[in-house]
Parts: sequence; C-alpha cells; structure tokens
Amino acid sequence: MSGRRRFLRGAAALLLVREALASGTLERGVYRVRGEARIGGVPARRGMDVRAGDTVATGADGEIIFVVNRDAFLLRASSRLEIGGAADVFRIITGALLSVYQPGVRKTLQAQTATIGIRGTAVYVETRADRTYVCTCYGEAELIPLADPARAETVHTRHHEQPRYILGKGAPQMMMRAPVVNHTDAELRMLESLVGRGVPFDPTDYGTSSY
Repeated sequence: MSGRRRFLRGAAALLLVREALASGTLERGVYRVRGEARIGGVPARRGMDVRAGDTVATGADGEIIFVVNRDAFLLRASSRLEIGGAADVFRIITGALLSVYQPGVRKTLQAQTATIGIRGTAVYVETRADRTYVCTCYGEAELIPLADPARAETVHTRHHEQPRYILGKGAPQMMMRAPVVNHTDAELRMLESLVGRGVPFDPTDYGTSSY
C-alpha cells in the first residue's frame, strides 16, 4: 500500500472515530458502506441489521463497517464473511477483515488455512487458498493451522507484536512471522468506539500512516 493511501485511510478512520464519539451512543447493524456491499444478497445500507446467519460480501470497490452484538467489523473490498448461527463463529471466505471482540466472550474466526480462537481480541486477517495473514492487534488469540492443528500457537499482544502467516497443506512450515500491514490504529479505535470501548494502548500513540 502506498504512503498516500495509508494516510488517506487513516485520516478517514480518524473522522469516523470523531463521528462515533460525538454521537455518544452504541451502534448496531451497518455503520458505514462504501461502494458495493451486500448482506444476504441485499444491497447494504446504513442502519441495516446484521444478524447471526447472515453473509456479508463486498465488491471490488466495496467496504462495509458494521456491528453484531458487542463486536465490530470492517470488511474490506472483494471479501466475503459468513456469520454463524449463534454469532460466535465467523468465517472469512476470502478477502480481508479487521474486527474487535467483546472481552470475556469466546469467539472463533475461521479462515482458509487457519482457525483463530478469539479471547476478547482485536484481529486483522487476510486470507487466501495458500496462506492466511493474522495480526493479533491486542489481546489473546489461539492460532491453529488447519493443515496441522498440533502446531497451534497462543499469542498475547498489546500492540501488534506478533503477526503471523499461517500456511496451507504442503508448506515446509505451518507458521511464519510476518510484518504489520494494511490496517491502522485509527481504524481499531474507530471500531472500538462503535461498541463503547477504547483501545488498550495509549490512544495518543496511534498514527494515520503507520501500517
């Protein structure tokens, strides 16, 4: 991602933070839609409910921000997310997802090559057939390679310390260290603000073009 695109994305997220904080209320359903986005095959619109059992999908120009219970999600372009029947299992079929989860409530995020056990965590995921990128932005997560569950790893982070690539079947190793890419602290702060929470790191430290 270019430096200009990172700056613009961070600036847009900062504006959303200010809007959410100014409203003083918890959000529900769809908060913001850009470009093509659908929920259960229906074009998404602001205020639309997102429920257990729904599928959320974006087109090549799409992005959608929404809340399910006390969890908040930013689904990037060309992505597809399935929400399990009890809204405790989320399956990212393709694309990229930034999400924050209610502390103390266990959730599961499934990707193409990995299962991620959520423990009140913020997670950024990009998934494809041969590997999944996972940044546990803060909190605790169990990273389980589907090709070799015995290689599972539990990570504890405060501020993006342990990103991983989780590889698919036939790879020489199941898990590799990775850089922090394609998501910002401003976006995390915005998502947490939608559900009445803050980030666990010093909010004055976040930048608009760090990643």
